[in-house]
Amino acid sequence: MRQETAETIAIQALGWLAGDDALFETFLGGSGISAAEVRARAAEPEFQASVLDFVLMNDDWVIGFCNATGLAYEAPGQARMALPGGAQVHWT
Repeated sequence: MRQETAETIAIQALGWLAGDDALFETFLGGSGISAAEVRARAAEPEFQASVLDFVLMNDDWVIGFCNATGLAYEAPGQARMALPGGAQVHWT
């Protein structure tokens, strides 16, 4: 997946999170970031990676996000791999 596509998916994920008050509060609390910082950093690929990391923590969130956006269930994980820090580690 190209980074530009991954960034688009991450922005969609952020919009999906922001549309659910309780889940967005969980994201803010877990990340230690304020809503103002979210707005200021939304275009940063490193921040977008953290949004996808959060969504990927829970299968129900992945399913809900993908169902809401029409994306394949694999898309958030693939997008995460295309953003900074997302390369898979191979220990062998």
